[in-house]
Amino acid sequence: MQDLSLRTARRIALAAQGFTDPLPTGSVDARHLRRVLARTGVLQIDSVNVFARAQLLPAFSRLGPWPTPLLDDLAFRRRELFEYWGHEASYLPVGLQPLLRWRMARAEAMEEGWGGVVRVFRERPEFVQSLLKRVEAEGPVGAGALREARPDNGPWWGWDDVKRGLEYLFWSGRISTARRTPGFERLYDVTERVLPADVLALSTPSREDAQRELVRLAARAHGVGTERDLRDYFRLRPDEGRAAVAALVEDGALAPVRVEGWRDVAYLSPGVAVPRRVRRSALLSPFDPLVWERSRTSRLWGVDYRLEIYVPAPKRVYGYYCLLFLHDEAIRARVDLKADRKDGVLRVLASWLEPGAVPAGTAEALAAELRRAAAWQGLSAVVVEDRGDLAGALAAAVAA
Repeated sequence: MQDLSLRTARRIALAAQGFTDPLPTGSVDARHLRRVLARTGVLQIDSVNVFARAQLLPAFSRLGPWPTPLLDDLAFRRRELFEYWGHEASYLPVGLQPLLRWRMARAEAMEEGWGGVVRVFRERPEFVQSLLKRVEAEGPVGAGALREARPDNGPWWGWDDVKRGLEYLFWSGRISTARRTPGFERLYDVTERVLPADVLALSTPSREDAQRELVRLAARAHGVGTERDLRDYFRLRPDEGRAAVAALVEDGALAPVRVEGWRDVAYLSPGVAVPRRVRRSALLSPFDPLVWERSRTSRLWGVDYRLEIYVPAPKRVYGYYCLLFLHDEAIRARVDLKADRKDGVLRVLASWLEPGAVPAGTAEALAAELRRAAAWQGLSAVVVEDRGDLAGALAAAVAA
């Protein structure tokens, strides 16, 4: 079994996620966004918009400022992406849809999904069918419009049950996201009118074959990772993840390796790039695939990263929406950011140096990245508030 140093594992992880790809020298276009998606395979969706929505940040981390309407263009005009449960709610290349049909079948059989979603269909299947008929007749349509119109005969459930019924139909693949409103509301339509016909015509692989391919894609996106890391990428169950990894090892599609300091065996994707050095600065959101598996982030960089949105304010350590700052091959700092659109500034509510990080040059490099982030969001300045052990140095660097 091959041994990898921790430094090599970091470089492999960064290269696999696109952090050694050249930055665009001119206008960013659809080709650049496709390159990011080819690296990540998935963009997690989240509605939190305190700085920028989760699905927009990975491309900024890898490309710098980019025109965000490109994402809607690829998803809802060109139909190159679709929304579904990949790693949580996600944008995924449409070619992956057949690989997730087993998940849709499970949802239809009420073997997968949130309790409320399953309950609605179990208790009132005719209600859910009536929602499907409404979508067929009126789509694209949002949950709000369906709540407002009540039927002439029979009771109509509350707004939560309308949403749950639509989520059941979405999870089971009967309906899909046709587009999003400016307020980010999902507008549903029947899947046959959303996905390209050639994708719908693709044959459905067995569950085992589909899960093996998803793990293979996860290994390519991670470069190197444990079995837990690989199955987490597309949220596979532990037994299914183990079976898929074992099958790929047997086929020679994954190579077991030992990574310095890691307790569990890791797996290396064949042909993975091993750069001699990585030079890149980037802000990483909590939903970035490089760091979303927190135990892997800890193993690679020694960083204890926690999303504190749901932590009561008095108990937060770093802040409501902290982003990590990657500089070259190390995670040097974290910043709690807020886009203050009323005043037209990017507020750094707190800034912290990571324990053990080399402080030299960190504030200056971070200040440059924050200026780019502010400009990307149409904000005129960066304002550093006096909270955190990096705040003084960062404020001086921003002022300079």
